[in-house]
Amino acid sequence: MLDQTDTLKDRLQDTALLPGAGDFAAQGRLAVRDPATGSVIAQVAISDQTGARAAVDAAQAAFADWSAMLPQKRAAILHRWHALILEAREDLARIMVAEQGKPISEARGEIDYAASFVQFYAEEASRPNIEGVTSHLSDAEMELWREPVGVAALVTPWNFPSAMITRKAAAALGAGCTVVIHPSAETPLSALALAVLAQRAGFPDGVVNTVIGDAATIVGEWTADARVRALSFTGSTEVGRLLYRQSADTVKRLVLELGGHAPFIVFQGADLDRAVAEAIKAKFATSGQDCLGANRFYIHRPVYEAFCARFTAAVEKLTLAPGMQDADLGPLIHDRQVAKQQAHVDDAVTRGARLLTGGRVDDAQGPLFYLPTVLADVSDDAAIMREETFGPVAALTPFDSEDEVIARANDSEYGLVAYVHSMDPRRIYRLTRALQYGMVAVNRTKVTGAPIPFGGMKQSGIGREGARQGLEAFTEIKYVCRDWA
Repeated sequence: MLDQTDTLKDRLQDTALLPGAGDFAAQGRLAVRDPATGSVIAQVAISDQTGARAAVDAAQAAFADWSAMLPQKRAAILHRWHALILEAREDLARIMVAEQGKPISEARGEIDYAASFVQFYAEEASRPNIEGVTSHLSDAEMELWREPVGVAALVTPWNFPSAMITRKAAAALGAGCTVVIHPSAETPLSALALAVLAQRAGFPDGVVNTVIGDAATIVGEWTADARVRALSFTGSTEVGRLLYRQSADTVKRLVLELGGHAPFIVFQGADLDRAVAEAIKAKFATSGQDCLGANRFYIHRPVYEAFCARFTAAVEKLTLAPGMQDADLGPLIHDRQVAKQQAHVDDAVTRGARLLTGGRVDDAQGPLFYLPTVLADVSDDAAIMREETFGPVAALTPFDSEDEVIARANDSEYGLVAYVHSMDPRRIYRLTRALQYGMVAVNRTKVTGAPIPFGGMKQSGIGREGARQGLEAFTEIKYVCRDWA
């Protein structure tokens, strides 16, 4: 069972969204902490390998009936889940703030974002999935059928604890798969609340299974289990490589949404005020803890100093506070994130960078509140120019030519998203073609949403989530060649 403190319960209208988590052979308890205060807000029952295996047993047993259900009926259940998520929007957002720390307005936005995937895949689930093929053989008819792969394992991160579950689960469920879900140990409460709403929506027993526990233990069991036919993971490139290797023996279908190291490129002639405003969004949303977060800011030398001054002035106006106070930034998730920010700042300064603002913990707020930070004149050999910072530190550097900035932006193992600011249409075309990134945002930051295929190139991942492609990732194509003779 879950032991909640009165503080979190008192914030919610529906306290049943904080249920027991002992469905699969509980083997201990996990303390969930509020990153703003460090206080324990819940104790959640956790499972081990036995629980992980039991979840797959349940999913496998439920698969035949769920996959055979009329798509319209699956869609109706997804529509009910979508409606329930929106009805519980405020409670879900407050749970998220308590365990993840992001400002309440961002949390509400994430719940809307999470719900949008459920609505999108409810609609996709009921659409035809059989295609005719023009026959190349006489007296033969040909069809392509899309069939669900089977049990799908979904492994989700702490930075978007609701949206990353629905983006994966709604697609898999809409395709006819059953799912086993392992959320991050930092943010299990959002996952458990969504599971309560899924049960209320009418998913049959065994279709949606959430397992809390040690990631290596739970996910390791699933990668070794041949009954798990697909694995979708969002997280670091390092862990993604490990899961890639672990899944090889059972040849699973993989969707890996891994790290990012986004370049933010501003050319002379761009609208500088707009570029600064978009840079703030690209860097500091979710306190910088976002794989889409801009990490390397390449600024055309003729406007470099002007951009540095305007950007720094804007950053210094940002506020920090616990999430329920709805400041611009909340705390980082744990002390390891804080240590990484400080290490990147210190390394850059040692290599000649100028610290324009920030560069330390905000002691008045607490040990996990890192001040939004701007570094200028950062050399390409600095750690922050090579590694994903995943925090509120912006590294600025000048460039002189288009070819130069393309080469520097592409000189990374990552390839998730790139941001370009220019008013020259020919330059925009050249940049969008030349940049080795799965997504390119031009003169804006917000690009994601349920109808678009989210994903990256190189070591930022495999496959796409969202859009029609997200549903297809959980299906196999069966070719039928039929002769009536």
